[in-house]
Amino acid sequence: MTLKTFLLACLCMSVFSGFSQTKTDSIAKKSSEVVPDNGAVIDGKLFSKGNKIEAEEDSTGVKNLKDLPEVAELEKKWLEELYSNSLFDTIYKSVTELEYEPVYYPELSTDTLKARLERLNARTPFNVEYNASLESVIKGYLKHRRGSLERLMGLSHFYFPMFEQEFDIHNIPLEMKYLAIVESALKPRARSRVGATGIWQFMYGTGKEHDLDVSSYVDDRSDPIKSTTAAAGYLGRMYRIFNDWDLALAAYNSGPGNVNKAIRRSGGSKNYWNIRQNLPRETAGYVPAFLATMYIFEYAEEHGFKPERPEFQLIQTDTVHVKQMISLSHVSEATGIKIEELQFLNPAYKLDIIPKVKGKIYPLRLPREAVGTFVTNEERIYAFADAEFKGREKPLPQIVNDDTKIRYRVQSGDYLGKIARKYGVRVSQIKQWNGLRSNNLKIGQRLTIFPRNHGTSNKSKSVKKVVNTEGKQTYKVREGDSLWTISQKFSGVSVQNIKDWNDISSNKLKIGMTLIVSN
Repeated sequence: MTLKTFLLACLCMSVFSGFSQTKTDSIAKKSSEVVPDNGAVIDGKLFSKGNKIEAEEDSTGVKNLKDLPEVAELEKKWLEELYSNSLFDTIYKSVTELEYEPVYYPELSTDTLKARLERLNARTPFNVEYNASLESVIKGYLKHRRGSLERLMGLSHFYFPMFEQEFDIHNIPLEMKYLAIVESALKPRARSRVGATGIWQFMYGTGKEHDLDVSSYVDDRSDPIKSTTAAAGYLGRMYRIFNDWDLALAAYNSGPGNVNKAIRRSGGSKNYWNIRQNLPRETAGYVPAFLATMYIFEYAEEHGFKPERPEFQLIQTDTVHVKQMISLSHVSEATGIKIEELQFLNPAYKLDIIPKVKGKIYPLRLPREAVGTFVTNEERIYAFADAEFKGREKPLPQIVNDDTKIRYRVQSGDYLGKIARKYGVRVSQIKQWNGLRSNNLKIGQRLTIFPRNHGTSNKSKSVKKVVNTEGKQTYKVREGDSLWTISQKFSGVSVQNIKDWNDISSNKLKIGMTLIVSN
């Protein structure tokens, strides 16, 4: 290599090395530089345009709350173990998962019925002997009530475990669970014309005797477990009087006084079938209805019944003790459980509100998958409920005597939902009180209503104010929206803000309405 060539190579290396160093320095300098023209001053600090400001989590939000994952996993393993238990399989799966072949019901032969009743009689303390009256009831049920019985068989998988547990504790025959079907068709809020209420149809006074609380908020007669405990106590008392379960059943329906009169009029006989003609008309058919129901449930497979699968099994639910006043709608919004499911699981709360009363404990029954979420985020949910209650115009209901009723005449433009809101009751209650099978009404039709806000009037309607939205940020209500979910979409906006800005007092929204969401 010549001297000229060597010097030329050294010169090139020096130039490239210098260029590379300069470029690297330029990049390093650029990355640490903050240009004020492209930034902003926030809380006294200079932030460049590209810097990200992390949002702080809203501590009061209750949407999409999660359970502790490790606890949820433990519960999942526990449930798997529980479901593999042979006793559980016997009680639940043997009934709910058996495949029933479609069978057209032929006339049940008397000989077959006699043989089945004899077997049933051998394993129960009730007097299940064959007679023509009982045969007539059984065949009538099989022919005309198949659909309703299948639905009841589905519901029984939720309720019967509760009943059996309480009856076992109080030494009551477990077959007594079928009495609830005769009494109320397993409807916790069933109410007779004379005011008997709940699955076990307790009158107000009898319920009070058995520690069933009845108030504006709560009716323990509609609580499946508490009312079953009371029913077990009452049935036990009747059995100790008559020493016969058939007569205890009759006394449960008509009272021990009427049973004693029937015994006297029958010459001292204590066999139900011998005194039946001297019992009140309703009671005379009460025990046959009970025995017919028992027979059909016990021989459901032989008659080809296909019970409807229930929404819940009892084992799929659990309870938590509520520490603060809260409504089922708050629980629904926080857990994602449908309000209808919560109402089914918690029928004792008349206004869908669980109160907080000193010295009393009120349970909330939830599907198991929601229990962990509720307990883990309990304080946030209570804070949400408290804020919503305080924002209500009238947070507490009027206290009204349950025996107060009115006769309402249907007017043009009326519909059940409108009438229900006017008197603070449910559509289902109006239908039940008036024996309505559909939502259709006729102008001039008379309805019996037991109002919650008796005496209120809508004669003087307030004039709707026009809200000026000019120059303000707005939001159009969509399906599934609530004031709470809308408030969460806009930073610094509360439910009360939205109410104030839009001059609204209730939490009800209509799809398509426009709301102001900034001041």
